Amino acid sequence: MTEAKPKLLVVEDDPGLQAQLKWAYEDFEVVVAGDRTSALAALRAEEPPVVTLDLGLPPDPDGTSEGFAVLDEIMSVKPDTKVVVATGHGARESALQAIAKGAYDFYQKPVDIEAIGLIVRRAMELHRLEEENRKLAAKATKDERVLGRMITAAPEMIRVARTIERVANTNVSVMLLGASGTGKELLARGLHEASDRSDGAFVAINCAAIPENLLESELFGHEKGAFTGAVKTTEGKIEQANGGTLFLDEVGDIPLQLQVKLLRFLQERVIERIGSRSSIPVDTRIVCATHQNLEAMIEDGSFREDLYYRLAEIVVKIPSLAARPGDPVLLAKAFLTRFAADMNPKVKGFAADALAAIDVWHWPGNVRELENRVKRAVIMADGKLVCAADLDLAEPDAETARALNLKSAREQADRKVIRHALARSEGNISSTAKMLGISRPTLYDLLKQYDLHA
Repeated sequence: MTEAKPKLLVVEDDPGLQAQLKWAYEDFEVVVAGDRTSALAALRAEEPPVVTLDLGLPPDPDGTSEGFAVLDEIMSVKPDTKVVVATGHGARESALQAIAKGAYDFYQKPVDIEAIGLIVRRAMELHRLEEENRKLAAKATKDERVLGRMITAAPEMIRVARTIERVANTNVSVMLLGASGTGKELLARGLHEASDRSDGAFVAINCAAIPENLLESELFGHEKGAFTGAVKTTEGKIEQANGGTLFLDEVGDIPLQLQVKLLRFLQERVIERIGSRSSIPVDTRIVCATHQNLEAMIEDGSFREDLYYRLAEIVVKIPSLAARPGDPVLLAKAFLTRFAADMNPKVKGFAADALAAIDVWHWPGNVRELENRVKRAVIMADGKLVCAADLDLAEPDAETARALNLKSAREQADRKVIRHALARSEGNISSTAKMLGISRPTLYDLLKQYDLHA
């Protein structure tokens, strides 16, 4: 089977030059267009990786306005297209303006077929390499997923995911402990989807976001007429999650009076709606989370000890993002891919200074902070690459404490740098070794020594 030729769109209104260019590119499938309308129609229909564009198109053949309009629309519709523009002799200003608008390169008229051919072939090769890199990056991101959704390469987080997978098909209550923004709801949803309850509902409620006087109704439901405004019988979240999983976020904010009622449900697996004396059996698994110190709350009497032990049959501690070397870069790339597709398609990746800034930032807001910074950066970025300034990251503070044990300190530093390099190179051993300034065999020895995986 003959391999398909790569497509080249030639936007040129001169019929003689159209024929000359078409003849010159025998190794491409050449599509010709003579005006803006036909050029954009061909772009959408054929999706050529490279376009040669004469800026002097009708109805402005002696100017550049129509050509620049076509360039703007190409960059809007398909920003990964490599556009090579043709300018008049000495029209340096037009060429620079075209490059600023996203063109890949330019050539001057009168046409030198061999020179244009070199530019076009180089553009084709660059587009091919970029497409391969995008596919590899997408595969790498997919390969770094655990529990179906969570992206990580950090052993600390993989251990958390494996623990959750092991308890998923049991009915034990699971408590997730971690700082705000570490992904507690994502893990709870992953637990639900990995369990034999995955066909049932996953219902989440943030106990801190609902006023105390409404929280009981939200959890247990109410009968019609139970209180002012109760115009109909309403199921609570526990009942809605029957056969599935209820995620109680910020469980430490449940008031003491309501803790008693929740404890009764966990012991007897029945509920009573507000305004009713009928017991309703409910088969709902509870997963809860908090960033508070519940043991301290038990000591001061603001959280029931018996409820804690019912909720915390399995306790899973979630590390902060700063304690997961390499993950900030992995997550940032995944967020950029998602946000750029919807908000700013011309953005293709991170500049080197942005990756360095992401690596060293301490991420007090964890994954939520990273997601928000990347979203803002994608929206605000002017070029194809997000830079450190777009992320609005300040210079990191110098370390105030150093390990006193030199061997331990060196090992920690080695692990951290190797994992950062692996993340930056997306697991490529050759690139990682080059980045670290060591040989491949040395890198393999270090990976084995520190039990790290590419």
